[in-house]
Amino acid sequence: MSFAYIIGIVAMLASTVVRNRFQATLNKLSQIPTSSGMSGREIAERMLADYGIQDVQVVSTGGMLTDHYNPGNKTVNLSEAVYNQRSITAAAVAAHEVGHAVQHATAYSFLKFRSAIVPVVSLSSKVSPWVLMAGIVMLESFPAILGVGLILLAASTLFSLITLPVEFDASKRAVAWLDRVQITRGEETDQAKKGLKWAAMTYVVAALTSLATLLYYLSIFMQRRR
Repeated sequence: MSFAYIIGIVAMLASTVVRNRFQATLNKLSQIPTSSGMSGREIAERMLADYGIQDVQVVSTGGMLTDHYNPGNKTVNLSEAVYNQRSITAAAVAAHEVGHAVQHATAYSFLKFRSAIVPVVSLSSKVSPWVLMAGIVMLESFPAILGVGLILLAASTLFSLITLPVEFDASKRAVAWLDRVQITRGEETDQAKKGLKWAAMTYVVAALTSLATLLYYLSIFMQRRR
């Protein structure tokens, strides 16, 4: 079995296991109310106020797992369930997304760098698969094409790696704040931390998959140069 197939199988299995565990954890915690009884929206607004952030709005967005912070229009976007629920899941997710808003307000370095390379990564994600495919097909006659594909893929991999400290830091801020202001208490805080841990693991798997793919194509390119 080739190295490419091994990478693909391992990545697929790891992604499936982590995503299933993440989803199961969130589903379980969504059934457990917090002592505070606050909804995701109320928690997000409270955390923003506590950090003195007045120019960020909390809005509801459709779908599941669509929660995100948009630095462009300064909105904390919470999925309908998180926005309205009064559960540990809602508390953890809402605080996590506000954690990104806090990063933005305090000019967190990794977030600034990630935001700066978004245009490059957006272009790379669209064209790199085609360039890599062309590079493999034309490897013998025009190896430089694969080299360009590697550069594009490296940009996406860098983005995935930079995302890790951004996500872990947002979760750390979220858990610390939830505990400090007693939105969650004792075991509730531990459960919120567990849910955010599995959320972070999805980004870890994505980063490792991207890195492994980059190394695979790099090995092909280096073999051609020998």
